Amino acid sequence: MSKLFYPRLAITNIKNNSKTYIPYILTCIGTIMMYYIMHSLSTDEALRGMYGGTYTKEMLILGTYVIAIFAAIFLMYTNSFLMKRRKKEFGLFNILGMEKKHISRIMFYETLFIAVLSLLVGILCGILFSKLVLLLLLKILNFDVRFGFKLSVTAINATLILFGAIYIIILLNNFRQIHLSKPIELLKGGQTGEKEPKTKWLLSIIGFVTLGAGYYIAIAAKNPIAAMTLFFVAVILVIIGTFCLFTAGSIMILKILRKNKKYYYKTKHFISVSGMIYRMKQNAAGLANICILSTMVLVMISSTVSLYIGMEDIVRTRYPRNIMLTCRVYETGIKESYNKIIDETLEKHNLELKNKVDYRFISFSSKIDKSEIILTDEISYNNSRLIFVVPLEDYNDLIDDKIELKDNEVLMYSNRDAFIGDNINILGKDYSIKEHLQEFFNDGSSGMNVLSSHYIITNDMNMMDNLLVEVNKVDKRFETNMEYYLGFDLDANQDENMAVYNDLIDRFNQEGITYSIDSSAGAKEEFYGIYGGLFFLGIFLGLLFIMATVLIMYYKQISEGYDDKERFEIMQKVGMSHSEIKGSIRSQVLTVFFLPIITAAIHIAFAFPIITRVLAIINLTNTSLFAICTIASILIFTIFYAIVYSLTAKTYYKIVR
Repeated sequence: MSKLFYPRLAITNIKNNSKTYIPYILTCIGTIMMYYIMHSLSTDEALRGMYGGTYTKEMLILGTYVIAIFAAIFLMYTNSFLMKRRKKEFGLFNILGMEKKHISRIMFYETLFIAVLSLLVGILCGILFSKLVLLLLLKILNFDVRFGFKLSVTAINATLILFGAIYIIILLNNFRQIHLSKPIELLKGGQTGEKEPKTKWLLSIIGFVTLGAGYYIAIAAKNPIAAMTLFFVAVILVIIGTFCLFTAGSIMILKILRKNKKYYYKTKHFISVSGMIYRMKQNAAGLANICILSTMVLVMISSTVSLYIGMEDIVRTRYPRNIMLTCRVYETGIKESYNKIIDETLEKHNLELKNKVDYRFISFSSKIDKSEIILTDEISYNNSRLIFVVPLEDYNDLIDDKIELKDNEVLMYSNRDAFIGDNINILGKDYSIKEHLQEFFNDGSSGMNVLSSHYIITNDMNMMDNLLVEVNKVDKRFETNMEYYLGFDLDANQDENMAVYNDLIDRFNQEGITYSIDSSAGAKEEFYGIYGGLFFLGIFLGLLFIMATVLIMYYKQISEGYDDKERFEIMQKVGMSHSEIKGSIRSQVLTVFFLPIITAAIHIAFAFPIITRVLAIINLTNTSLFAICTIASILIFTIFYAIVYSLTAKTYYKIVR
């Protein structure tokens, strides 16, 4: 026997099964290309030298791990579709006298050729497109575009090792399936799902319970920190519930419909329900995967797009003024020193100060039990709050008014969780809340802090002095003092803002004045690194997941086509017309393939409240923007989904006819 017999036979088999192998090879190439690009970007040291680039690199490294894990799971999953279609062919080889070791050789060469072709083309495409993707990333991050070309040897080696290992695992798994199967089982490998599925009541109940629990957590989690923690719990429950309901719950519902004689014994219902029972058994896992992938794509894209578009709002929430100064220890004359340096610096740059805000305050964390502030050094995210106490004199200067308060009266503002009640107890003394304020000139730290904040405006300076003493007794981690905040805007561009910011730092250092300074101009670059990196990662991974969804849909159409071809012929033989059969099958296919996107939309609707609370932690409080991005993402993805369905359906109908 010629040494080239098995390689030639492997090539012939790939050509003869081109309908299944070409999409698989293209997907392998696409996945390899995306992994190489992500890995090469994550190891690009030039990003680290850019302002905010460190955060971007961390995002890209995370993306590299996500793609690696996804590639391993997805390629092994899609390989199962190939094996299902090829088992009959291998069984025929076995019956005709070819031993299993010979079949294994054919499979070895098939896997080898696919691996070499995919890796070669995938890495070449990755090298070609990596520069284009880098330019896109720099544009998103608002970084200066660099010219030149760099080949990442590290990324090539990592890609070869990862995908080489994946192909070896796939090959070993295929060997296992062939050697453990009997020839008759191989011949019937594509028809193993023809027995009517049993009703799995326990699995169905688990599905309904876990899905309901996931939905309840998503709606009930009010606290942003709790929402962030419980979000992952809700995701796991929804994934479990989705798999259980697609695999068991759908069959249970269909069998209940079948028991309803008035509904079931009608021509269109009889065919649809009976056909769907078999379809759901064969397709449940694939449909659940499509549903989960679709949900991931929608959540990822809508969230990252919202963060990127709403970046200006986020920066302004975190940095309410262009320049913000905080003196951690308020001393006599500090206010005058700050203002003198600022005036001289702005005069040097021919700029005028705008929207000035300054006030004294003390801040500390505490627990709130009903209406009492309890000082403690233990922080619980459920009932701990960040308390800011501001003198009435400073508040009146802020609003240019003369509000009067008695010693037992306060004004109060809450940034997230509202304070319930008209009284508050501080150090054993009850204070009447004269008014719950709708807004306050905060310094941005409360928006950044994960704890909800309460601002208390008081005329009782003795209470503030006593608070400082008691807070320092309870919490000895660091000393709490009266602080001074000063913020202002400039009618200037980004470069001028940064110049003033740097000059102020130099002046304060020269004068030996203690200070803490923030600039929205400098922070904006950092925010671009974080949220721009997230946006890029969301789009990049979204495309990867969409590619996976398309391939699963394509293979399902082929699988459905071969299964329905025999049913189609049997139905014609028992007297059904061609149009009746086609209409029945068409309705079943439409139901099966659009069920995942409908379920994904339901998942998104229930997840919307908890996602908005998680986004609030990173200062995206524009719920309307997130809602618009979510709806737009669902509509665009649904249109894309319908187009992909119509294209893959053509392959299905060619097989059936």
